Amino acid sequence: MLQTSARLLRLLSLLQTPREWTGAELAERLAVSPRTVRNDVDKLRELGYPVLASRGAAGGYRLGAGAAMPPLLLDDDEAVAVAVGLRAAATRAVAGMAEASLGALAKLEQVLPARLRTRVSGLQSIITPVPFASEGPVVDPDVLTAVAAACRVSERLRFSYASHDGSVSDREAEPYQLVNWGRRWYLVAFDIGRNDWRTFRVDRVTPRTPGGRRFTPRPLPAADIADWVARRVATGGWHYRARVTVFAPAAAVSERIGPYVGTVTAVDDQTCVLDTGSDSMTTMAVYLGFLGWDFRVDAPPELVAEVRALAERYDRALPDQSGPG
Repeated sequence: MLQTSARLLRLLSLLQTPREWTGAELAERLAVSPRTVRNDVDKLRELGYPVLASRGAAGGYRLGAGAAMPPLLLDDDEAVAVAVGLRAAATRAVAGMAEASLGALAKLEQVLPARLRTRVSGLQSIITPVPFASEGPVVDPDVLTAVAAACRVSERLRFSYASHDGSVSDREAEPYQLVNWGRRWYLVAFDIGRNDWRTFRVDRVTPRTPGGRRFTPRPLPAADIADWVARRVATGGWHYRARVTVFAPAAAVSERIGPYVGTVTAVDDQTCVLDTGSDSMTTMAVYLGFLGWDFRVDAPPELVAEVRALAERYDRALPDQSGPG
């Protein structure tokens, strides 16, 4: 009986993962026969767990939503990750999550074994979160949940979207991934009206009901979606753009600036063109000086003037070399 109960708990743990399991996969994981898996599934259903089954070659078992939340079964690493994540959630950009996160953390830490509480405390003691500005955007958790659900079931999302200039447009898109970057949440989606991939700030999304129909997922625009979003966000929000010729190998410049500062195009072995930008001309002029190579500003004229003014300021800062000493 004890062995059967332990196997049922293990089966329930597997079914709580966000995927479908075939009977053969479950049988292999539990080291039992497919018939035993079917019997165990029936026992879970008798206990009130809504185990759903789909037929066909791609069919399998998964745990559906029920009237009551089943006990969460976490291994050691998962429990530590959840505890650390809940502590960090109080500083994240989801409205109303701080109190809920602290409540969930209190319940979790109450049942954590001593060895795991020590691991959590050890990790937390060396983690220093970067404080975010209090006036930063926050996301309605209901909106975040609705968008995540549409991503999970591959259902088109219909929503109103407020752009950075305040204009509002109606969109329909195929949602794929949510990416948290800095203090903002971004949705990676294929915009049906624009026939192209887009990133949408979730705090500017207002879902509309009913939603759209189901869709067949497309290949994602990049293998590393987080990197793809970071590049688009870093370059898309610039107020000023610039084109600069740098007298250094393209590979060396690319390594120095990183992927979020701009794009580098080789001209020859010792020259390249840097397309970059910033919200401040002064910041851009100072940053170019940090590169460590000679460069020429090709555009815009405002940056040429800013670099010239900065050079003159630096020149005036030097000691007067005309006198003695």
